Amino acid sequence: MKTYYDLQQYLKRFGTFIYMGDRVAELEMMETEIREIHRMQMMDTKDYQMAILLIRQQLALETEKQKKIDKKR
Repeated sequence: MKTYYDLQQYLKRFGTFIYMGDRVAELEMMETEIREIHRMQMMDTKDYQMAILLIRQQLALETEKQKKIDKKR
């Protein structure tokens, strides 16, 4: 897993489709789903760590993007 798209595809394997129109909310829901999949031991630790790292990176990008938008206002 290296991209947001990879994460979406991974979750689709478990029948999880997340679209809310709010990227931050989607990422938070994905984190919840990934944690649950890992808790049920359906995901190895390496993939879990990579997925959580990817989500945190995406959340940081979205937060930074929102700060720039707020500054322009």
